[in-house]
Amino acid sequence: MNITTEQGKTLKHAHGDVFRGLEVVEHACGMATLQMGEFVPNVSSGIDTFSIREPLGVCAGICPFNFPAMIPLWMFPVAVTCGNTFILKPSEKDPGASIMLAELAMEAGLPDGVLNIVHGTQNIVNAICDDEDIRAVSFVGSNTSWHAHIFTSISQRKTCSVEAMHKCRQSNMGAKNHAIVLPDASIDATLNALVAAGFGAAGQRCMALSTVVFVGDSKSWEDKLLERAKGLKVTAGTEPDADLGPVISKQSNEYVPGYEHGNFIGPTIVSGVTADMECYKEEIFGPVLLCMQADSLDEAMKIVNRNKYGNGASIFTSSGVAARKFQTEIEAGQVGINVPIPVPLPFFSFTGSKASFAGDLNFYGKAGVQFYTQIKTVTQQWKGLASGSGVSMAMPTSQKS
Repeated sequence: MNITTEQGKTLKHAHGDVFRGLEVVEHACGMATLQMGEFVPNVSSGIDTFSIREPLGVCAGICPFNFPAMIPLWMFPVAVTCGNTFILKPSEKDPGASIMLAELAMEAGLPDGVLNIVHGTQNIVNAICDDEDIRAVSFVGSNTSWHAHIFTSISQRKTCSVEAMHKCRQSNMGAKNHAIVLPDASIDATLNALVAAGFGAAGQRCMALSTVVFVGDSKSWEDKLLERAKGLKVTAGTEPDADLGPVISKQSNEYVPGYEHGNFIGPTIVSGVTADMECYKEEIFGPVLLCMQADSLDEAMKIVNRNKYGNGASIFTSSGVAARKFQTEIEAGQVGINVPIPVPLPFFSFTGSKASFAGDLNFYGKAGVQFYTQIKTVTQQWKGLASGSGVSMAMPTSQKS
């Protein structure tokens, strides 16, 4: 309920927000095996070599408003189970869920000072970026100039140098996720997927499906999309039958009849869109679905690949050949085949690419463990050494001397 009342999303989507975050917690509970290194005995005569992963120290996370529970749970459970302490800065627009998560973590036995919540806006973000005691920063948000500071201030002045106490960084940013619809796609299943992925959560998610490219005729698809969009109910997120709640602020507000004093935007479909239009170039982050048309799969993939963003892309088809071609040639970090929002479970990583990601390693999964740790390789020798053997100036090798 806290998520719905602060952020506005529907109760059913708020439930999903929490559940997807808890999947990361569940995965992090296996950290003992996820951090296991490698061991090779007797790499040379009487010499063993092994690697271990060690915590960085103090890490920090800067969170957006759109997933008040899931995004914090992408970050601190992995960081603290790797042995780090963590500073979490929730969005100033809906910080309640982060406070509740911290209280639950302490109730579960997390020691005082391991997880720390700080509130604020740009000055707090700047302090996190500039503090040399913070070894790693995770960020999720838009590509605006303020948010870009988070990455540029780190990348220009910080590296992953342990000696200089510099920062590692990971940054999930804006997106323009595409779906390509081929003429052989299942009509009902595809329409349902487009509506849910395009308008769910009022379009305020980085994996929202904001652009659809129809191969061949688009008119019949658009008519059916319009019909289904009209059937969605826009109302307060606390209403059990709500399909869309309000957006987060009045800046992108468009009033819906009957809700003159709310931040409500109805499902919006824009047809005849071309790649030179402003609505296509920029991330809208609202319940807006752009419709484009291409004459072939190759042309459709060129449209997708030329876009600067690369979070996700999907194809809807009954052709295995077309799906294989799409999977191989599309330039996006997360690919769906008849799946509209291809976000992987936590044992994989969230693999956005191009302008949608900046940094060293992706969020959660194996990459997340690597991000919050540093690797150390140990070579040890316990064989008996003959006294008086003298100094050897030769280059050490695995060959017996």
